[in-house]
Amino acid sequence: MTTVREITVDQLAAVRQDTDPPLVLDVRGRSEYATGHVPGARNIPLDELPDRLDELRGSRRVAAICRSGRRSIEAAETLVAAGIDAVSVAGGTHAWTAAGRPTRVG
Repeated sequence: MTTVREITVDQLAAVRQDTDPPLVLDVRGRSEYATGHVPGARNIPLDELPDRLDELRGSRRVAAICRSGRRSIEAAETLVAAGIDAVSVAGGTHAWTAAGRPTRVG
């Protein structure tokens, strides 16, 4: 198992302001994603990720997020093992909304 770096939602909010922000990858199921997600996040459900890695190769850094942080750790492990620079967002979307950060529905 690969060791994965984690960042907080505050760190994610800060790096989203960078000139080269990470791709926010929401690995929840489509229905969960539709109920509210980090604005601009791309949705690839965790169970589809292994078959869709090529879509992420060569992309900028990836910040994987889910509801609470468990699936995003697994996603980041998969991404790092595939040679993709990835981190997991600790606490997930739950922590993002609890911190008063905006979400997008749909």
